[in-house]
Amino acid sequence: MGSLDHHHQESPPLPQDLKVTIQHSSLVFPSQETEKKSLFLSNIDQVLNFSVETVHFFASHKDFPPRVVAEKLRNTLGKILVPYDFLAGRLKANAKTGKMEIDCNAAGAVFIVASSEYKLDDIGDLVYPNPGFKQLIINSSFDDNLLEQDDKPLCIFQVTSFKCGGFSIGTSTNHATFDGLSFKVFLDNLAALAADKPLAIIPCNDRRLLAARSPPRVTFDHPEMLKLKMPFGEESNNAPIFDITQEDLDFKIFRLTPDDIANLKEKAKATVEYENSRYITGFNVVSALIWRCKALSYDHAKGKTPERESRMLYAVDIRPRLNPPLPASYVGNAVLSAYANAKCEELKEKPFSRLVEMVSEGAKRMSDEYARSAIDWGETYKGFPHGEFLVSSWWKLGFSKVEYPWGKPKYSCPVVYHKKDIILLFPNIDNDNGVNVLVSLPSKEMVEFESLFNKFLA
Repeated sequence: MGSLDHHHQESPPLPQDLKVTIQHSSLVFPSQETEKKSLFLSNIDQVLNFSVETVHFFASHKDFPPRVVAEKLRNTLGKILVPYDFLAGRLKANAKTGKMEIDCNAAGAVFIVASSEYKLDDIGDLVYPNPGFKQLIINSSFDDNLLEQDDKPLCIFQVTSFKCGGFSIGTSTNHATFDGLSFKVFLDNLAALAADKPLAIIPCNDRRLLAARSPPRVTFDHPEMLKLKMPFGEESNNAPIFDITQEDLDFKIFRLTPDDIANLKEKAKATVEYENSRYITGFNVVSALIWRCKALSYDHAKGKTPERESRMLYAVDIRPRLNPPLPASYVGNAVLSAYANAKCEELKEKPFSRLVEMVSEGAKRMSDEYARSAIDWGETYKGFPHGEFLVSSWWKLGFSKVEYPWGKPKYSCPVVYHKKDIILLFPNIDNDNGVNVLVSLPSKEMVEFESLFNKFLA
């Protein structure tokens, strides 16, 4: 196996201030009249009232200088706000139910043109989540208080040009509007319209497909959810999904090459019957490794007993799991939290294949009835996903495979806010099958996590 440095990367010296100046900002409206209506939001959408910011980097292109890209993108945004009319709308509370919905009122999306004093090459390794990337998409400064959100846009675009002719496209969308899969479809559609082609996929905006049953029937325990003890519609929208206490966190990227992942799969296959080997996927082996390191490093640093239970969460796409399946073009959030539970001593002593199997059981559990029960749970109780940590994977979403008229992105990534209970998986910059694991932990835990990680790969 490679040396230590091969598997993790210290923070490179990056310019934290990208010296970005905003040149121009405006509202973009749908290019044709759209119907004024209220869009129902499912119980999954309801708890995701926060912004997701992504940045897509592009090399310079002789036919598409940043000024031309900005103009083309602004026009294209107007066109795409017709089929995606809700993006030009605003969140509001339904007076009867107290639940959020989108007022499709064509109030507009925000479009910003900016420039940086740096060349793209000056800002370092694009995979490394530089906090300075926040400047590449203006903050929508959501204060998560429904009453003052009337003028809060759900969609912001920012084109930032660099001195070399390269540029970035930053996006900020409220998570209630899209999950990762439907945002990828949105980008494919945006790219198609920018090239004067028809939509790649007609979006399915009917979120009542994920409405709760009437009356709701919660048929499972749902240990992955935590009930909040507050009446519905009160300060519930401010509740953090995960711990956001500001403590000092170390931050590292652990890189796994395609060879590392192949070796992890071999390790898992060594002690498994053939019929179970289909659970040995890249995601499952990487998640099993992370789970083991995260749980045991916490125990080591905090002096916990091996009896402690650890719960890992990860998102599962329920579109193909429902009966009948949801259309692949379903636009809203169609992901639910799957969980894996184990005592820490099991994570330490069981064969790796068993850990991989436990991870896979989380997704296997997600049947039509389980998903419907989870949605009905959200109708009956107020609460959020609950676990020791969540693995959030951007690995296979394919944002950097989108073909714009000015080419594919060099790299696409979310703007990262470090949280110790969210571990992120990002693709490699050259789009091979390797993965980057982003970990934020208190320093004592990080030392132990790194040691366990390297020992296991050795």
